[in-house]
Amino acid sequence: MLTKKEPPHYLGHRRRLKDRLMDNPRALADYEVLEIVLGYVNVRRDNKPLAKELLRRFGNVRGVLTARLEEMRDIPGFGPGAEEFLTLWREVWARFHEQPLRDRVVLNSPEIVAEMARSRIGVKEHEEFWMALVDNKNRLVGWEQVSKGTVDQAAVYPREVISIALRHKAGGVILVHNHPGADPRPSVQDVELTRRIVSAAREMDIRVLDHLVITENRFYSFQSEGML
Repeated sequence: MLTKKEPPHYLGHRRRLKDRLMDNPRALADYEVLEIVLGYVNVRRDNKPLAKELLRRFGNVRGVLTARLEEMRDIPGFGPGAEEFLTLWREVWARFHEQPLRDRVVLNSPEIVAEMARSRIGVKEHEEFWMALVDNKNRLVGWEQVSKGTVDQAAVYPREVISIALRHKAGGVILVHNHPGADPRPSVQDVELTRRIVSAAREMDIRVLDHLVITENRFYSFQSEGML
């Protein structure tokens, strides 16, 4: 005689978690929030062990959401679906912080650009070089990637920077690149590259307003440090 198969225990648990979420989101523990998120990725499994392991390794929800993917791939249960979801989440977060581009915000402090850049490249595992382009009133008119490199360098040529600025008819640029790791202090190569770009831009009447070096939690401003 055939018997009806009982549904997996985690389905009822997941439903109760979602009911609590809708009733009072702040009452959920961090692992429960991650458990619900992972439930949309790993539909047919109990995600509590994975949620707790992610928090154990990376400390808190922010640590999980900003962790390097290469550090997560060896965690049991963290498969391609979770990696795709996390990549999508980061892209949504980056675009949220890039909204000033659409609003043509005046870039009058390094913090504005640093926040926009950190959401895009702050946790990258390799160096990327970007440019914020502004008009003569320092309103944002473009946000462009110049190059993508390795863990410790991204090849950039002044002529590329000038070409992008001219294409956008920009009156000024803010150079931005990331340092994978926690130290935003510029290298000797960073300083020399900045000098060469400033020299090339001056000949084309393009202002170099700043060069920011970004990490996950910190940034270094050439302008604020008297390097420009």
